[in-house]
Amino acid sequence: MPTHKIAPSILAADFGNLERDISMINQSESDWLHIDIMDGVFVPNISYGQAITKRMGQLCDKPLDVHLMIMQPERYIEQFRDAGAEVITVHYEACTHLHRNLQQIKATGAKAGVALNPHTNVELLEDVLEDLDMVCLMSVNPGFGGQKFIYRTINKIQKLRSMIDERNLNVDIEIDGGVGLQNAEAILKAGANVLVAGSSVFKSEDPIATVKRLKAIGSDNF
Repeated sequence: MPTHKIAPSILAADFGNLERDISMINQSESDWLHIDIMDGVFVPNISYGQAITKRMGQLCDKPLDVHLMIMQPERYIEQFRDAGAEVITVHYEACTHLHRNLQQIKATGAKAGVALNPHTNVELLEDVLEDLDMVCLMSVNPGFGGQKFIYRTINKIQKLRSMIDERNLNVDIEIDGGVGLQNAEAILKAGANVLVAGSSVFKSEDPIATVKRLKAIGSDNF
């Protein structure tokens, strides 16, 4: 049985029908709901904040995977935990005191993740790897949905998986950006185990079937 997780990104949903789209996620084989928080500073776009996140948590039966694409995330970690986040990911590039930020996340009871932009080397995580529950490798430049997958990410996945396995750690590798049926198998074979899928799910003709196919990769049913 496949053990990887599917985390549809709500950024690609129809915001005029948010309750409908979250109901679809609830009915699907999705494992998490991925929520991108953008501040217009760290990334060009502004998405939504704590109130909308809390409402999505009330509607969604799946754990909330909250990705903070924001500067000074330490100002808001407790607030997003209170809004329902079960996984909180901060960006390496946005954290002057990354270790402190990770301890802050863990103190709330949430799982702690770090995201790396496409240009950031995974070896920079050497000194915090033991403090992590997840690494999110950005396979597009953060801030916009619908971008094409950067295939150099495959090499980063392989390198990071080796680092994790050498230390016998239990750290998820999440891939965010341009993930779909055309590349999901290669991503998983490289060593990732969490797929963030936005447009490939919400823009498909049958989102529930698409999630089912993504979830089935690696099984006899795929």
